Amino acid sequence: MSRLEPYLPVLVALIALVGFVTLASAAPDPSYVTRQAAWFVAGVVGCVAIFWIGGQRIDKLTLPLYALTLVLLVVVLIFGEEINGAKRWLEFGPARVQPSELAKVALILLLGRYLSLPSARGPLSYLLVGAVVGVPFVLVLAGPDLGSALVIGAIGAAMLFVRGVPTRLLVGVAVLAVVAVPLVVPNLAPHQQARITTFLNPEADPQGAGYQVMQARIAIGSGGLTGKGWRQGTQTQLDFIPFKHTDFIFPVLAEELGFVGSAFILGLFALLFYRLAVMAMECPRPRDQLVISGVLAYLGFQTLVNVGVSLGLAPVTGLTLPIVSYGGTNLVITLAVLGLAMLVHRDRFRGFS
Repeated sequence: MSRLEPYLPVLVALIALVGFVTLASAAPDPSYVTRQAAWFVAGVVGCVAIFWIGGQRIDKLTLPLYALTLVLLVVVLIFGEEINGAKRWLEFGPARVQPSELAKVALILLLGRYLSLPSARGPLSYLLVGAVVGVPFVLVLAGPDLGSALVIGAIGAAMLFVRGVPTRLLVGVAVLAVVAVPLVVPNLAPHQQARITTFLNPEADPQGAGYQVMQARIAIGSGGLTGKGWRQGTQTQLDFIPFKHTDFIFPVLAEELGFVGSAFILGLFALLFYRLAVMAMECPRPRDQLVISGVLAYLGFQTLVNVGVSLGLAPVTGLTLPIVSYGGTNLVITLAVLGLAMLVHRDRFRGFS
């Protein structure tokens, strides 16, 4: 057994600190900060629980967890609470759970287990991987939740890449993705189609579909070098920025803390992802490498898209900024997968199972 990774908890704590400061300015009322703090504590408890459960028992739970996730994704389509035209949430008393977040964890564990097998090569194996990724991808997309579906696809693609796949397969997948665009886009919800067209030309409808991106870019640009000061941002405090405590929390940070604050939080994320990459490379076993790489793909892709949306470099997808944005399920799952990465890295010479 090796020593526990010392840098990851510090980086997560710093990112969370910046997130709480920003959320205290962006949230509709102080209760959001209190609830976020409670979810953060729950996430830390979840990390401790992962270390207590251990790799062997987690391995035994992989298939049941994946099966449970598929069931929940079907249930949420039928009985889920509809918010902003999408069914993403299940009510369990006072708590709301987002099954698509659980799907990301289950996918990382299952692909890490299967792709590390010596027999996991050849056309049939890749078809099986496609099915394992494709089923939750389609169920989440049917929500409709394009952002989470893209994260699921990114996790699958990244773990396949780390495992090593023939170049012709990568080319084939890229061709299929291009061919699928004219088939998928017409079947998206009207608001999702508007997001894509708005991404290409947000100025075409500045008071409608392009409003979110336009206001976010104004906020980021008005922050200048050092920002307008905490709770002094006009775009933020006058509620010009929509979903400012969730999807568009980065423009709040950029307006009030400026380029310095933005560079600081992005630098923390860069260090976090660098440490995950180093941890993966330090693992001698393919399975451990795959699991940590899946965690890196999950958090890295979501961060890249969230910031890209705020800058107008990506279509609006509804993805939050990990650890910073308000959201209980996402925060708990994010801390849990980071705990999983730390467990795998700590036990890298003993093996995951």
